[in-house]
Amino acid sequence: MHALKVTRAEDFPEWYQTVVREADLAELSPTRGCMIIKPWGMGIWERFVAEMDGRIRATGHENYYFPMMIPLSFFAKEAEHVEGFAKEMAVVTHHRLKSIDGALKPDPDAELAEPLILRPTSETIIGDAFSRWIKSYRDLPLKLNQWANVVRWELRPRLFLRTTEFLWQEGHTAHADEADAMEETMLALEIYRTVVEDVMAIPVVCGEKPENERFPGADRTYSIEAMMQDGKALQAGTSHYLGTHFAEAQNIRYQDKDGGMSLCHTTSWGTSTRLIGGMIMTHGDDDGLRTPPAMAPRQVVIVPMLRNKPEDAELKAYCAALAAELNKAWAFGSPLRAHVDVKDARPADKRWDWVRRGAPLICEIGPRDAANGQVTFIKRNALREGEKIKSQPLARADFIAQAPGLLETTQAELFAEAKARTESNIRDGFATFADLERYYGTGDNENEFKGWARVHWSRPTGAALEEVGTRLKGLKLTIRNAPLKQPASFGPCIFTGAPAVEEILIARAY
Repeated sequence: MHALKVTRAEDFPEWYQTVVREADLAELSPTRGCMIIKPWGMGIWERFVAEMDGRIRATGHENYYFPMMIPLSFFAKEAEHVEGFAKEMAVVTHHRLKSIDGALKPDPDAELAEPLILRPTSETIIGDAFSRWIKSYRDLPLKLNQWANVVRWELRPRLFLRTTEFLWQEGHTAHADEADAMEETMLALEIYRTVVEDVMAIPVVCGEKPENERFPGADRTYSIEAMMQDGKALQAGTSHYLGTHFAEAQNIRYQDKDGGMSLCHTTSWGTSTRLIGGMIMTHGDDDGLRTPPAMAPRQVVIVPMLRNKPEDAELKAYCAALAAELNKAWAFGSPLRAHVDVKDARPADKRWDWVRRGAPLICEIGPRDAANGQVTFIKRNALREGEKIKSQPLARADFIAQAPGLLETTQAELFAEAKARTESNIRDGFATFADLERYYGTGDNENEFKGWARVHWSRPTGAALEEVGTRLKGLKLTIRNAPLKQPASFGPCIFTGAPAVEEILIARAY
């Protein structure tokens, strides 16, 4: 028996929804397509924010905040950009409600002179600010970051992975030339790789998106791609070199050292709460979530085995002292986060609650443990030995001394497990598109585990690229990216037969 009623093998999508619910991460809200993020889910997001924000600030970026409502005319200045987001935009048209025929409706007399768009992304409004703030080469590079919410109208919402409103981080920078802007683009990608791999323990492949998968209005888009346990890909972060397109549309110019006026080269890059979904699908098991210790809001959870007896007071005191000692220890560059669960519930129910949430170390302390000065604990990522729960006793002092190492070992084990799974499920050796068709079958079997394909690619453009997209769509596949690490030589492109110039990754994706 496991803590969840559905297993990954039985129904992976339903398993995912069950983990989100049973780990108490989030729930659907009354607003269609939006979610309520609950304390454990929000705590994980706050850990991500702290880790990411520190790295972004350390590279010379400053935090700003821009309005979430953007005038429609700002989008109209950049045709390719607005076309890419047009179907997802939520529009504000009135500024007042009125009771009409007994029902609240938008007041016909309160229609806005210009509609406002709820922020799907902020390039346009930030570009407008750049045009005012940048006058000279001395103002460059201008590097800012924003933590905000965005709205993109989703037809098929799924908690964390795709919701109408979600939380994210978006960086925006302006530079004097392409070389400096490209250096920034790759710096952002490396920050993402570091946080996702080192903190979230999710292995990723860094690479460049093909022309048809670029961010609307970008010259180049780079991504980090992660493999979920069902073999599908999750785009875990993107970084875009925007060239001078937005600078031209927004008139972002600077006076160079020779006195001439030049267009700025701009970048943008972002990550979001969908990474929590990625963490669930990378590390979860049939008992729930396994939260990487660096991301866990509470790394060590202590469950006293309370029995409504007088000796409960001594047991609570023992557990509180244990937590206080643990909180003086350090792991991952910060103090441990230990918590004593004293809520009024059966100890077994509390233990399974923390198992489902994925607390890395769960201690069950009974009167005998307290009397003997010991700690009995479960290492969540190694919960079971067969069907038996695997608990370990240690002397209290030894547990306190070993807890940081246990957490760091858990972090490394989770990453190694996911890394091995990713590397073993990227296949090559596809000589033709027919080979790809045979491997993936029809689009009707999209939930069958297949992993990723690594194939030769001649970088077709225009109509030839559109044809590739259509053929892949029929199999419910997409090109994920061209990995930055490439082999020395290539065979013919499996789509065009022309000499290939790189390898690309192909997968079904979220």
